[in-house]
Amino acid sequence: MIEFTFWDILRNLAFATRWTILLSIAAFVGGATVGIAILFARISKAFWPRRLASGYIALFQGTPLLMQLFLMFFGLPMLGFRIEPWTAAVCGLTLYASAYLAEIWRSGVEALPRGQWDAGASLGLHRLQELRLIILPQAFRITRAPTVGFLVQLIKSTALTSILGFEELMRTANAINNATFEPFKVYGLVAAIFFVLCYPLTEYARKLERDAPISR
Repeated sequence: MIEFTFWDILRNLAFATRWTILLSIAAFVGGATVGIAILFARISKAFWPRRLASGYIALFQGTPLLMQLFLMFFGLPMLGFRIEPWTAAVCGLTLYASAYLAEIWRSGVEALPRGQWDAGASLGLHRLQELRLIILPQAFRITRAPTVGFLVQLIKSTALTSILGFEELMRTANAINNATFEPFKVYGLVAAIFFVLCYPLTEYARKLERDAPISR
């Protein structure tokens, strides 16, 4: 058994937390980018884009994230694509996040009264301009609270990427615990770190929910 002081454990976990934060940011930004594209397809007037987007959302919402990460990391190499743990983690979480964010934002779009679309049409705007100038700004404002709430869920989900060999917070904690055999201390600190990361966002989401405009 290797001797680690409390500060040694905390320092190593704090160092690993950087990667958890970077992974969360990368996955959220990537998920938002892909999610907007899925949202456009989901609310399209054309039949097939709507069906494909609906199937995409159903696939990633209806299957475990752990399985998606396994397929990304272990499945792609069997098809000839070499993928590193960081890339697999980002891509897996990005696809997962995009499905949820697209559906969250779609609910905001559908919450707006039909008159908002009619107002854009009366100004001579085509559909893309209506979305960019009128619909999406209001939809994003309505759905800020659930979007931040999903970010909290995404941060906690990064712990699953430890199975890919990516050295984020949870994998580092496992390595330290295997060396020290002090699970209560190690995982207690991990829980505290996740709490520090997620609690302010949770409170912010509650504040946004209280301040959210009510569409009529």
